Amino acid sequence: METTLRGVGVSHGVAIGEVRHMGTAVLEPPAREIAAEEAEREKGRARKAVEAVAADLTARGNLAGGEAQAVLEAQAMMAQDPELMADVERRIAGNSTAERAVYDAFAAYRELLAAAGEYLAGRVADLDDVRNRIVARLLGVPMPGVPDSDEPYVLVARDLAPADTALLDPALVLGFVTEEGGPTSHSAILARALGVPAVVALPGAGELAEGTLIAVDGSTGEIFVNPSEEKKGQLEAAAAARRAALSASTGPGVTADGHTVPLLANIGGPADVPAAVEAGAEGVGLFRTEFLFLDDSENAPSEEKQVAAYRQVLEAFPEGRVVVRVLDAGADKPLDFLTPADEPNPALGVRGLRSLLDHPEVLRTQLAALVKASEGLSVHLEVMAPMVADRADAKAFADACREAGLHAKFGAMVEIPSAALRARSILQEVEFLSLGTNDLAQYTFAADRQVGAVSRLQDPWQPALLDLVALSAEAAKAEGKSCGVCGEAASDPLLASVLTGLGVTSLSMGAASIPYVRAALAKFTLAQCERAAAAARATDSAEEARRAAQAVLSGE
Repeated sequence: METTLRGVGVSHGVAIGEVRHMGTAVLEPPAREIAAEEAEREKGRARKAVEAVAADLTARGNLAGGEAQAVLEAQAMMAQDPELMADVERRIAGNSTAERAVYDAFAAYRELLAAAGEYLAGRVADLDDVRNRIVARLLGVPMPGVPDSDEPYVLVARDLAPADTALLDPALVLGFVTEEGGPTSHSAILARALGVPAVVALPGAGELAEGTLIAVDGSTGEIFVNPSEEKKGQLEAAAAARRAALSASTGPGVTADGHTVPLLANIGGPADVPAAVEAGAEGVGLFRTEFLFLDDSENAPSEEKQVAAYRQVLEAFPEGRVVVRVLDAGADKPLDFLTPADEPNPALGVRGLRSLLDHPEVLRTQLAALVKASEGLSVHLEVMAPMVADRADAKAFADACREAGLHAKFGAMVEIPSAALRARSILQEVEFLSLGTNDLAQYTFAADRQVGAVSRLQDPWQPALLDLVALSAEAAKAEGKSCGVCGEAASDPLLASVLTGLGVTSLSMGAASIPYVRAALAKFTLAQCERAAAAARATDSAEEARRAAQAVLSGE
């Protein structure tokens, strides 16, 4: 009998296949005491296991490239955390086996993260995966992870660790469904990068029986269990129609009546450039430079290393626009040389631009590298600061750019509600705004972007979030300046049309989403987009906003 479940669609497309569950987590090792003379041997076993797991994660990252590489390298650093290792060795000295010491040390660290307002809930999932891999190696049992299968399947899991998601084979894994996660979780971001249909935050996903036939619609978030032949036909026809629309849509982003909306790519480094170029990106709307800094949490990359990476990206878009975000560290991206280790709530502490203003030498080096990287190139370089709260922040950043001799436009990210509310004031100091809708939603609704339980408040269709987007766009228009969106909201074709109607002047997203958004914009006039935006803002919930916009754009 066909039944329908609903989660959060995070990666477009339709997948129809049988359920295969992620391998079970490592069992808790027994609490067995060792003799004192065994301690050194157990410490050696623990160190070797940690080094092996870190090397494996790094190797997986090198194979995956792009954003996945940065995520996996961060996990490798987590495995080698000196404080964690010191705790493991203390527990071994207290007569624990290596595997039990690792299990207990990670459990203690897990509690610390959870107590920090759960902002680091996404890191908790990564921490659990690292622990499981180390314990599995020590016990000599298979690693938890993606199941072996000769036939294509739909992967179902409580959550997907980056180490598994990064190397999924799209020829075998038709799509995936998770019980946890949200639209901006690692699983969601990596699914879009892979082009695999995915639904997250589906209650009861783990209860789907192995081998059950399901259909996954990554656009709507619907899961059809035991779909009828008629339903399968409908879904496949809809997917075929989408593919046809995509292949017919080329060129720059433009509405049906000729209103241009540049479509740009979000990237983490040079490895992401080929996919962006292939998708027809008109440039880069968000170059997340922090991934360059995650290789070594104790030292900033040299100016030379930064110059090489920046120039590779700039050269790929000779006449295009490249928007570089300076280092965004802190909260879930801590760096030992930059961010405080003892903040009670890192999400509300010294992160982003605040960290850079506290360490001006790091900002100076990055800006100097951008000056050198852009020399002799015709690319339209723009540089923006993360976590700008007010005009004083914007002025401090613009002054630093001018002092560095940077020939580029200077901008501010709108990720804090105060920046949207006082956008005209901020625009007295900078030349453009860029809305980071992921963090803007997080701070507007006090809803951690990594926690599946509050994913409804992370939904970019929330009318309050649309109001803040409208305020920012209206301020930019009044000042004769631009206001783009570089959050994951831009990757939703329907929402991209609404954002256009709100007055947003460019849209930046993962490369895989660009063809979908281009095709959607081409179907509607600017006036239709504006009516859809007004209808969405007149509602009181994300679901109502989505339905209202859909009704306007479908002519219902």
